[in-house]
Amino acid sequence: MIGLSAKVIEEKKALIEELLEVYPKRAKKFRKKHFEVSDQENIESGKCSIKSNKKSRPGVMTIRGCAYAGSKGVVWGPIKDMVHISHGPVGCGQYSWGTRRNYANGKLGINNFTAMQVTSDFQERDIVFGGDKKLEQLCREIKEMFPLTKGISIQSECPVGLIGDDINSVAKKMSKELDIPVIPVNCEGFRGVSQSLGHHIANDAIRDHLMGTRELEESGPYDVAIIGDYNIGGDAWASRILLEEMGLRVVAQWSGDGSINELAITHHSKLNLVHCYRSMNYMAKEMEKKYGTPYCEYNFFGPSKTIESLRKIASYFDDTIQQNAEKVIGDYLDEMAQTMNKYLSRLKGKKVMLATGGLRSRHTIGAYEDLGMEIIATGHEFAHQDDYEKTFQEVQEGTIVYDDPTSFDLDFLSEKLDVDLIGAGIKEKYVYHKTGIPFRQMHSWDYSGPYHGFDGFKVFARDMDSAVNSPVWDLIESPF
Repeated sequence: MIGLSAKVIEEKKALIEELLEVYPKRAKKFRKKHFEVSDQENIESGKCSIKSNKKSRPGVMTIRGCAYAGSKGVVWGPIKDMVHISHGPVGCGQYSWGTRRNYANGKLGINNFTAMQVTSDFQERDIVFGGDKKLEQLCREIKEMFPLTKGISIQSECPVGLIGDDINSVAKKMSKELDIPVIPVNCEGFRGVSQSLGHHIANDAIRDHLMGTRELEESGPYDVAIIGDYNIGGDAWASRILLEEMGLRVVAQWSGDGSINELAITHHSKLNLVHCYRSMNYMAKEMEKKYGTPYCEYNFFGPSKTIESLRKIASYFDDTIQQNAEKVIGDYLDEMAQTMNKYLSRLKGKKVMLATGGLRSRHTIGAYEDLGMEIIATGHEFAHQDDYEKTFQEVQEGTIVYDDPTSFDLDFLSEKLDVDLIGAGIKEKYVYHKTGIPFRQMHSWDYSGPYHGFDGFKVFARDMDSAVNSPVWDLIESPF
């Protein structure tokens, strides 16, 4: 007799087969490799057969971004005391500027430039004659208009690579002329298969131009760096509170509310704390290899994972830090229990489907489960094999896991699985609002936040409750 879990798994596999029937034969064969249903075997081993980091099938409406988005929108853009040039047509820069919520200290336009859109605004004549001279003039104008800028990054868009403009030579010339670092980032959008390569290209630029170039005035045994936290809605600040309450000193943040100096001194950190694994694991490994700096992946989504991570971080240090960590945990336990009890009756058993970007979906699973919610399907716009191996260790049996889901895939599954909440990106948000399905934007927290740490969990719980249980859904009659 087939057990209940085995029956559920077979039903989910049959559902995937039904989904794939809409595709032409060749596309079906290609897309089938991007789905898998979790079972006891792959949960225990972490091994999966999902194909990832492959080019999207033309015509299937991928929700991925590009290399430029990975560099400008994620890694470089949040560095607050630099001006970041979107070198190319205005559209790409406008999109990358308009959809981010990287909070940063400072006065906008004076010593903080994160929310500004600076572009070379390529026109047809620039495509014909090249944009080098225009770029040089732009760098000079930036230095004149914003004298407190500590550096400039040049983020290449597609046309720049297609016509062969040499931004490296321009950057070298302008660095010498303006006496500030001008850093070329060859992140044209057409490179690679997704924004993941953009992270890598951006990290290479940091490694080649900044990493290890400056010294930390006063080093201590408890110095740590936050790597891969972009301070969406104040996440890095919420995390920093806990780390400092433990007795650690945060000497650098990469790159939310971060500075060019912090990028250059991070090699003096005693431990690098990696949150967004996909965008920054490469740099953590580079620093471990070159400077011997250990790194530790942590997760501050939800009290269960936050407590687990605080203890993991403390284990790298002496008894003082370990005792402090337990005290910090104890100080928040009652508050977290009250938060969970407040929302558990309203959210328990609610079914959630995720399709995340740079944020690894496995990080948020624990936070949803702390509220009694159930992840029934999850995956990434872009991911690598190790991402899915770790994801399978976090999900329950019968969970559908997918890579690079198409718009059709998400629509089909959300209807068939009768989900109560979808967590995905800005491109999907309004589609599901129109279909009457509660939605939370899990790339920039839907203008809310922070979500990290104990303080962030209270905001997370409130937002999930207001999304799922809002009376507005009873007033909407979906045209679909």
